[in-house]
Amino acid sequence: MSDLFRSALTLTVSELNAAADDLLQTELAGYWVSGEISNLTRAASGHYYFALKDDQAQVRCALFKFAAARLAQPLKEGDHVEVLGKIGIYGARGEFQITVNEVRQMGLGRLFERYERLKARLQEQGFFDEERKRRLPAQPRAIGIVTSLAAAALRDVVSTLKRRAPHIPVIVYPTPVQGAGSEQQIAQAIQTAQQRQEVDVLIVCRGGGSIEDLWAFNEEAVVYAVAACTLPVVSGVGHETDFTLCDFVADVRAPTPTAAAELVSPNNAEHLRRLQHIGQVLQQYAWQHYRNAAQKTDWLAQRIQHPRQKLAEQNKTLQYLAQSMQHYGRQRCERQQHRLQQLAYNLAANRPDIAQQKQRLSQVQAALSAAIKQNLQDKIQRVMQYRQLMDATSPYSVLRRGYALVRDARGHVVRQAERLRLGQKVRVEFAEGQADMQVLPQQAQDDLFD
Repeated sequence: MSDLFRSALTLTVSELNAAADDLLQTELAGYWVSGEISNLTRAASGHYYFALKDDQAQVRCALFKFAAARLAQPLKEGDHVEVLGKIGIYGARGEFQITVNEVRQMGLGRLFERYERLKARLQEQGFFDEERKRRLPAQPRAIGIVTSLAAAALRDVVSTLKRRAPHIPVIVYPTPVQGAGSEQQIAQAIQTAQQRQEVDVLIVCRGGGSIEDLWAFNEEAVVYAVAACTLPVVSGVGHETDFTLCDFVADVRAPTPTAAAELVSPNNAEHLRRLQHIGQVLQQYAWQHYRNAAQKTDWLAQRIQHPRQKLAEQNKTLQYLAQSMQHYGRQRCERQQHRLQQLAYNLAANRPDIAQQKQRLSQVQAALSAAIKQNLQDKIQRVMQYRQLMDATSPYSVLRRGYALVRDARGHVVRQAERLRLGQKVRVEFAEGQADMQVLPQQAQDDLFD
């Protein structure tokens, strides 16, 4: 039996699409995709649908109105853009698509190439391994912050720490967080915090901005300084969707500076955060359900037909099927009649001559009976001949003519008189009966058969 029938696992189409969607979301999360906008349409609901293409391929995209409202400028046919979003499967149609969350103009490719090369080298050297990452102290005695004194992120972090843990001292190691040479000053601030050993945990942070604004945290000087720091380091650079190499090499990555402050401060509201996390998951699920439902509604709205049009199509199909059935019925009837005529002709041509076969069978039976009788007579005659021959050669027929057969005590036939000894007992067989005798001296031999 083939492996096809051995397989115990069978997926429905819905299960297959859901599994493929989960796999794509897991493996392709965080990727920007570049291309040219094509077939751009805007539904009545405010959602955008378009294809993102290059010279060799294209992929379907959906941009929902709440994400489109954040665009700096509306989408246009032929724009060359880079998009970020959920890469997955639209289960209702089983189509590969990108649910777009962010759109930006192309032109940052060289920075990203440099970013990816450095990221690959650091990963190969083991800087991102989980084994080297340290746990944050549950009750730090002091908390350090590496950022700009003018940064809004500093105010957010300080206010969060004051609200959550006002008893813990905060030490700021000021440094510029963007601009030429800022990476060296950030690295120096981290080294200063390590050398002084005044704090138990260190926050490296700044607020959100463009990729160029955050680029200092992708430079080797900052990455190596974070990796070499003996203090546990929390990276809180940019917004939740911003990822820098500093995030990967730090012991813990926080989505925002405020979240970094919450991570390092004592967690007295664990249950509240759990509820918040559950709420976020439910909100994401609700948004996902809403996006799917909205897209499905738009898709179905494009395919709604008037009942009269659908009825006309069905009547046309019914007429075609009726004509096909009539034509097929006539053809089938004609084929059956032709086949019946052919079978009747073959039957008449191949009908056997029973009378001739009966006559031949009678002749064969008569010949077989005569042969059996003749063979039996031949066998009987041959048996009689063998019987006469056996009677003629049988020793008992000789005995009936007056001879006798002498045997010694062992039953051996005695053929010479000199082999007998005086007093030896022998057995003599006659034609009728037998007798035991004893060998006597010579003078008594005359009276042996008296």
